[in-house]
Amino acid sequence: MKEFLVGLLFLAAVVVLSIVGILLWPLLFVLTFFLRIVVILLLLLFSIWLLGKFIVFVWEFLNKKA
Repeated sequence: MKEFLVGLLFLAAVVVLSIVGILLWPLLFVLTFFLRIVVILLLLLFSIWLLGKFIVFVWEFLNKKA
C-alpha cells in the first residue's frame, strides 16, 4: 500500500509541475527574448572594450620602438 501512495504522489507531482510549466511558458518565452538582448549587449560592450585594449597595447608597443 505504501508503494501505491508513493507512486500516486509522484504522478500528482509530475502533473502539478507540468501544469506550472505550461502556465509559465509565455513568461519563459519573454524572458529568453530579453536575456538574448542582454547577452548581445554585453558581448558588444566586451568587444568594444577588447578593441580599445588592443589599440592601447599596440600604441604603447609602437611608442616604445620609437
